[in-house]
Amino acid sequence: MKTGVCYYPEHWPVERWSVDAKHMRHLGLSHVRIGEFAWSRLEDANGELHLDWLKNAIDVLHAHELKVVLCTPTATPPRWIVDKHPDMLALDEHLHVREFGSRRHYCFSHSGYLEECTRIVRVLADAFGDHPGVVAWQTDNEYGCHDTAISYSSHALKAFQHWCSESYASIDDLNSAWGNVFWSMEYERFDQIGLPVGNVTESNPAHQLDYWRFSSDQIRRFNKAQVDIIRVQSQGRDVLHNFMGNFVQFDHHLVSKDLDIAAWDNYPLGFLTRDSIDEADKERYLRTGHPDGSAFHHDLYRGCCGARWWVMEQQPGPVNWAPYNPSPLPGMVRLWGWEAFAHGAEVMSYFRWRQAPFAQEQTHTGLLLSNGEEDIAAQEVAQLNRELLLIDDPGGFSVVANVAIIFSYSGLAMQDIQRPGGAAFSALTFCQSLYSACRRWGLNVDVVSPEASLDKYSLILVCNHTEDDALFAQRLMQCSQGPGRATIVLFPGSGSRSQYYTAPEALPPGNLQALIDVRVVRSESLPPGHTMSATGTKQQPYHCSQWRELIDSSLSPDARFADGWGFHYKNGRVHYINALPEFMDLFRLTGELADEARLPITDLGPDLRTQRIGNYRLAFNYGAQTADLEKRLGSVFNFTPDTSLLVGEHQLRPAEVAVWMVT
Repeated sequence: MKTGVCYYPEHWPVERWSVDAKHMRHLGLSHVRIGEFAWSRLEDANGELHLDWLKNAIDVLHAHELKVVLCTPTATPPRWIVDKHPDMLALDEHLHVREFGSRRHYCFSHSGYLEECTRIVRVLADAFGDHPGVVAWQTDNEYGCHDTAISYSSHALKAFQHWCSESYASIDDLNSAWGNVFWSMEYERFDQIGLPVGNVTESNPAHQLDYWRFSSDQIRRFNKAQVDIIRVQSQGRDVLHNFMGNFVQFDHHLVSKDLDIAAWDNYPLGFLTRDSIDEADKERYLRTGHPDGSAFHHDLYRGCCGARWWVMEQQPGPVNWAPYNPSPLPGMVRLWGWEAFAHGAEVMSYFRWRQAPFAQEQTHTGLLLSNGEEDIAAQEVAQLNRELLLIDDPGGFSVVANVAIIFSYSGLAMQDIQRPGGAAFSALTFCQSLYSACRRWGLNVDVVSPEASLDKYSLILVCNHTEDDALFAQRLMQCSQGPGRATIVLFPGSGSRSQYYTAPEALPPGNLQALIDVRVVRSESLPPGHTMSATGTKQQPYHCSQWRELIDSSLSPDARFADGWGFHYKNGRVHYINALPEFMDLFRLTGELADEARLPITDLGPDLRTQRIGNYRLAFNYGAQTADLEKRLGSVFNFTPDTSLLVGEHQLRPAEVAVWMVT
């Protein structure tokens, strides 16, 4: 793994660039991302280009043997572009204009803005596509950030009407697929179709789902238009985009089909304080981030582009955008770097080089203070880079996982539209809880799309593949058969809706009934704080909340709730879990499933985590207490008093990392 940094030469005097480049090399950095917000400095309102400063910056960085990731500047169209195309601005769900004055102020469906974007990308690719210092390109920046993935503008409406006409053979077919006979919502022409917002009550869920799919397609179209230009004019360079954490407003697997590398922006403390609903976790991990928060996204994005992935922006200290912005515990910036390595990152890039003394991000820290002096994280990054030199594996640095979590973006959208688990239910949060339960057992996990190959996994967990997919069911059937058959686990909602958001004719889980004889005849959601216990042959009951399904089956459940509803149905090595266990019961359940799949496990506790990559194993301590690795890892991971560590100690202190070779 190499390390890099996000740099803004346009923010600083020219004479500073060489000083900064030398300092970057001194810290061990090798990659520099530039240009993503620089359009106003690249082109003025008269259409005159000003590329000399950018060439100078790339030349300076290249002269110091730094590899440049050059960005397209399309996330921040300058004022003159908006004046030229005043209707390019997106509209939110309240039909309010997303005005100029910050960033991401454009609608993906505006053809005029797309033409401006392809023009400036072509200019940059022509000017710098063959520059020896440019090794990769980043398209735009953080698609969808600030809730901009979906626009409700007039341009989006017209594009959606056209999308519908291309997706359905006739308006009658659309009416039938959407069930528009309900409430007399039938259309006579495609140009009558409106936006799924502003209705008296809930808009048709099929309409909402297709609009989500349309919006994903528009983002892919926008991204691919840039990628296609770069492929021609900058051959041999990787193309990537920087996705975000805890963000599912479009299909990242779909967009990644046109990329070489899936990158993402990792802000562990910001995500915890902004997104977590668990107040105990917020307090416990205030200065470290959740032990599985970054890892989940590492494994998710590793599954997007054939295992090639980067961290494009890594938090180095307090951020500016979360409700509260604590400082990381000393050592965490280094730990986060090692964790990215352990999950297969090619590059870990820090945001940003120098703290900005002006505009919106003044309180967002960098590796340097705003006056140019080193901030705290600089030395942790330097230490990480020195330690990475100790690692050498001729066999390569691949992550081998025996567990797969099937992660479907459209499945999440389906569950979020009508929320079968109740108003407080989050399909994404449940996926992350399932992942966390596996990680606490010490398991390496792949988070993969429903289209991924599943042959190599011993345990396959289907937590949010809501769509009733016959081909997917057939592939699972193949995995469940033969001498090397996998343990397959289906959770509530699996296969419960067609691609048009209708219930399967044979009832949920639809085609998955070929694997296990269960039919969902009723589904209920439970208010926060309401827990129901299922008791069976196991000594401990399972405490479940949020979402429960009533099953009709020839199979006997492993346990029953007090009202007679069954819990946990099993056919050979295929399981249907028809309620959502509370976390510790979910953890216990995943342990039982891992045992069935013959996977070695041990309870690491809430704070210790381990990951294997190539011939190395790493341990990370997110807790407030020292962890005894011999006691905690023991014989399961062959950690003995004689285990020699390349990095760290057997008594692993808080925010510390241990690295050792395994056979």
